[in-house]
Amino acid sequence: MNPTCTHVALLCNDLEASVRFYVAHVGLHEVHRRTEHETTVVWMGEKGREDVFVIVLLGLPRSSGEGPVAHLGYAVGSRAEVERTAIAGRAAGLTVRGPVEAGPVVGYYCLLRDPDGNWVEFSYGQALGAPARG
Repeated sequence: MNPTCTHVALLCNDLEASVRFYVAHVGLHEVHRRTEHETTVVWMGEKGREDVFVIVLLGLPRSSGEGPVAHLGYAVGSRAEVERTAIAGRAAGLTVRGPVEAGPVVGYYCLLRDPDGNWVEFSYGQALGAPARG
């Protein structure tokens, strides 16, 4: 399976202001909300497309350092594909985090840093839409 873009994660200085912005000006609605490790995460989606693509708002200022990071998120077809992606990234000399098992909401994933310092996540088992709401 080719990687499929499922989300973009953004750092937010004022999470609630960002939620209001995406509701009022983009027409998105809140799909999922959780707080882990003192960070609130909100998934915003288009009605009827929540299981395909979401914007993930991370309640952290840009200068927060390590922890949840702004990233592009891609789904792959298996845990083995996540592992192959990490191995290929390391072989190419890229900075790689993981693979990591992060439970049913996040799934099994690795992160690769692109040449400009942006992170790209490759995950398996990350449920969008209705499964994530439960």
